[in-house]
Amino acid sequence: MVVSPHALASEAGARILAAGGNAFDAAVAVSACLGVVYPHMTGMGGDSFWLVYHAGEGQVRAYNASGRSGRLVHRGLYAGEPHIPFRGIRSAITVPGMVDGWAAIHRAYGRLPFGEVLSPAIRYAEQGFPVSAGQAAFTREAASALAQDARAASVYLPNGCAPEAGSRFVQPALARSLKRVAEGGREAFYKGEIARDIADFMRREGGYLTRDDFADHAGRWETPLFGRYREYTVAQVPPNSQGFAGLMILNMLDRFHLQSIEHGSADYYHLLIEAVKLAFRDRDRYLTDPDFSPIPLDRLLSRPYAAELAGRIRMDRAREADAAPMGRDTAYAAVADAEGNAVSFIQSLYFEFGSAVAAGDTGILLQNRGSFFSLDPDHVNRLEPGKRTFHTLMPAMALLDGRPAILYGTQGGEGQPQTQTAVLTRIADYGMHPQEAVSAPRWLWGRTWGEPRRDLRIEARVGRDVMDDLRRRGHPVQPAADYDGCMGHAHAIVIRDGWCEGGVDPRSDGQVAGI
Repeated sequence: MVVSPHALASEAGARILAAGGNAFDAAVAVSACLGVVYPHMTGMGGDSFWLVYHAGEGQVRAYNASGRSGRLVHRGLYAGEPHIPFRGIRSAITVPGMVDGWAAIHRAYGRLPFGEVLSPAIRYAEQGFPVSAGQAAFTREAASALAQDARAASVYLPNGCAPEAGSRFVQPALARSLKRVAEGGREAFYKGEIARDIADFMRREGGYLTRDDFADHAGRWETPLFGRYREYTVAQVPPNSQGFAGLMILNMLDRFHLQSIEHGSADYYHLLIEAVKLAFRDRDRYLTDPDFSPIPLDRLLSRPYAAELAGRIRMDRAREADAAPMGRDTAYAAVADAEGNAVSFIQSLYFEFGSAVAAGDTGILLQNRGSFFSLDPDHVNRLEPGKRTFHTLMPAMALLDGRPAILYGTQGGEGQPQTQTAVLTRIADYGMHPQEAVSAPRWLWGRTWGEPRRDLRIEARVGRDVMDDLRRRGHPVQPAADYDGCMGHAHAIVIRDGWCEGGVDPRSDGQVAGI
């Protein structure tokens, strides 16, 4: 089974499975395809994080495919500015890790030839595909940013405006770059023509990444972080991912008997939101590249600390808290095959269309992930050369008896730990089908980029009584549309008794594809 936020990507993964590929082949195919058919959310110029389970090895491994800031990038380049720009060439300061992630997963576990795995993405880039409703809407929102870069505008704003849903969308330059990678592997991207073309473009346009930055890039296999929730063992990617915040939330909730709390009640939403706030406080205090600053994970993920935090939750009153604004463009997907292999992965450009800069003639949109670095020299996530920034991306995997049972994750920056918690509790505590779990009403506490407010947005279909109750407890409730895209695009696969059950978010353009 494959779940992803775009139907064509899900179908591409299913075709790879049907052709004899395994979950790892299919996951790379889905990832590459999403970078073509979901260009507002992800692409070759972004980052990714992976959790993989190989049935023969019997263990979960994590791969961190996030990029570091360039060796010439430092805070002095932005002297006198309040923050790193969110758009434009000066926001593209971290090396894209995406292609390295494809290569690492495929090299370790793939079965089919690399070129065959990338062929669906190449075909959609070269021959085109119908623009989804989501792509059309997000392009309209980002049109002013895309218009600032002539190459980006020529592709994403054909005829000077956002393409209509259903119109054919082609990306010939991106197809050429994908073909180079299909033929030359990761070396073509990091040490070959693509690296040269991007670096030359950077130099001409006043950017900061160099050919040496690309040549030096390497992702990393890492040991996942593990936590317990009910009978499940839950795996998350370690920092610089915010995954540990998700485990902290579960550690707190594991001390409450959720089955005695009505799902969808004000008590349910209040409890989960309060746990999120407490976890975010520590996340914002510590999260950065652990190579530059230690993160006390042993304490943060300990049961005694969870008990201490849980004891601070008042069921009658919301606590004051704050959170920095986050980007929301991301694509989560998962694959499970008949051999027992499983992949849970997530990828992003950070903001919609990333930096909104297309790198020369490569057709590759560059991420603006590095714009989340702080220019404050005392901030734990301060900008420094060769550093990975605080990353919102966090794929999840829950295991029973050492084998994958739930693959889940979501698009949506600040909302990722919140929505993951909703999905897992709905499946684990309330016995919901994964489709029911991702479709049920959701909330988003905090801020997203471009919005100064710190509200609790909650889909209005929770009902007026629930919203009024939450307001009485001190939550700054703002009703959202019934299936509001600001809640992110969550997907899940539940594996049990030799069967897969999937759920794909109705807020996305996605699809469940099984064979």
